[in-house]
Amino acid sequence: MPPFAGPKPHLDGFYQNSRDSISNVITIDVGGQIFQTTRQTLALAGSKSLFSKLSNLQGTIPFIDRDPELFSILLSLLRTGNLPSKAKAFDVQDLIFESRFYGIENLLINSQSNPSLFEAFNVDKSTILPLSGRDSPSTISTTQFGSVHVANGCKITSFDWSLQRKSTILTQFTAIDSLLALSPKTVAAGATDFSGLQIIDLDKGIVKETLNWENVTRSSSTVQAIGSSSEYLFTSFESGRRNSNCVMVYDINDGFRPVTTIGHYEIFGAELDSGIPATKLQWISSHNLLMASGSHSGPAGVVGNIRFWDMRSGNVVWEVKEKVDCFSDVTASDNLSALFKVGVNSGEVFFTDFRSIGAAEDSWVCLGDVRKVINGKKEGSGCKIESHGNQVFCSKGGNIELWSEVLTGSSIKGENGRVEDRVFRKNSMGRAKDMGGSRITNLAFGGNKMFVTRKDQQFVEVWQSSVRGF
Repeated sequence: MPPFAGPKPHLDGFYQNSRDSISNVITIDVGGQIFQTTRQTLALAGSKSLFSKLSNLQGTIPFIDRDPELFSILLSLLRTGNLPSKAKAFDVQDLIFESRFYGIENLLINSQSNPSLFEAFNVDKSTILPLSGRDSPSTISTTQFGSVHVANGCKITSFDWSLQRKSTILTQFTAIDSLLALSPKTVAAGATDFSGLQIIDLDKGIVKETLNWENVTRSSSTVQAIGSSSEYLFTSFESGRRNSNCVMVYDINDGFRPVTTIGHYEIFGAELDSGIPATKLQWISSHNLLMASGSHSGPAGVVGNIRFWDMRSGNVVWEVKEKVDCFSDVTASDNLSALFKVGVNSGEVFFTDFRSIGAAEDSWVCLGDVRKVINGKKEGSGCKIESHGNQVFCSKGGNIELWSEVLTGSSIKGENGRVEDRVFRKNSMGRAKDMGGSRITNLAFGGNKMFVTRKDQQFVEVWQSSVRGF
């Protein structure tokens, strides 16, 4: 007796030539061309796909009146999880339409938009996305699949994950300052000179709902920043009189029902710290904390604060007060368990390990020239910083610096409370070493793409690594 019954798959994809293995093979006629594959391969397409229905057929050769060459490419996608190199010979829209017919567009998207396909050391400008009108982009937002929404003037221009389909809608705003993609077809938008946060249906071009916050004087409020987690939508509001601010929390999965208010500050006298609204919100999933940061320029220079809020208690867990070389921009990295900023005076990149926050009065470690910290020239004004995977990207004028950690062993805490022995090195981004062009105004990542906008330019640059497929 054999040790087990049924087909015996090998690592190279072959099956033993037995009666059971032959019954596992299915034959399909596509446009007059015969294909053979296994039922297990077809089942990988999912229960709602046409491939799955084909896998359940018995004793007949199904005929599909479709293009056999496109079918061959999609069958290779099922077998390997990647598109074959010959897919580059076909128009991307043809592959998209065909994948929809077979019910596997999600597999096509995942194969081409997986964030792991973005290799920071091997990127090049892949395309330019033109915008409608004469307005330069004010803000952009991406989805995990690589689609992007761009606010330019009173308009929102959207590109799908393949960057082939473009749509533009008009909004009620004069200009949009905050934009967040809630889905490929829905965004949250707000402005610092227009009351309320709008939830906009991009397909229909309508406002589905407007979310507002009122302080004790019931004055109108404007949006300073938007963020989200898988469950919640976070919105930083400031009253129209600029004498109070807060962060409202809404339930995304329950019709944007208000859940709670955190960081509600009423300004009294000269308490400038309480008068700084959060202008950037970022969810730190590894710690279940909301990072809220904001800064203010006054007679003593630029000051700010970075607070980490616990949603359950509504309390501040960590706080960083910025007085010397305050951040121009700040980002938190779950992968690196660290906080990064670009100093507004020095223009240099700093980091602090999550374990160091609150352990010392100043836990920042300068990764560049520390002598620039006290120069007061505001060399970092307008610089942007974002983390993606295990890298940190910082815009400097028209170029981008790439920072990566060099693993040197286990890190320890020093006497000053800082986590020592963490080393970061500035690297070249492939052909993007000298990106050229005017000052970068927005930097965002979606899927396997990096999106860049520049001052006084009416388009979006797309930077990608060379991957198999399109």
